[in-house]
Amino acid sequence: MKNYLIVFVFGVLAFSCGQQSASSENAASSVAAPAEGGQSTVQDDTSNPDVVRIAVGSKDHTTLVAALKAAEYVDALSNAGPFTVFAPTDAAFAALPAGTVENLVKPENKETLRNILEYHVYVGVLNENMVRDGMKLNQVNLENVTLNVKDGKITVNGANVLGTARGSNGIVYIIDAVLLPPDNK
Repeated sequence: MKNYLIVFVFGVLAFSCGQQSASSENAASSVAAPAEGGQSTVQDDTSNPDVVRIAVGSKDHTTLVAALKAAEYVDALSNAGPFTVFAPTDAAFAALPAGTVENLVKPENKETLRNILEYHVYVGVLNENMVRDGMKLNQVNLENVTLNVKDGKITVNGANVLGTARGSNGIVYIIDAVLLPPDNK
């Protein structure tokens, strides 16, 4: 009789484990698949905004945001970083020769646009107190920009820094000109 009891107990355990496993499989299959998209599609209304969300939330950076979208760089700059981004204002883009921005966002000019945008990004966080006159930074496109400090005012390749914004993955320097990489051809 004792042997039957042991067999019965093991049978009940095996059956219940099988049921639990089946329930786990059903639960796993009922979990929705993740939405398409990268880091930029993650909804997060409680953390500090990343450098892209800072630009998206700024009424003065709509052209930059459109350029990031055209270059397919929104996800790249939404990642952990850290980044230092030199973000030209809409007025800075408007100061370029007529038709420049419209031409750059065309699909056939994507690589040129990417090169220009990469010239605005440094991998690492450079806080204002770290900037030294004549300092060079090697940007994502492997070209250097030069930072200068005069009377407490910072410039990058001659563009004035109008302000800064700290993000969860870096710092944004708002600048009054579009930085154009050197033409090494």
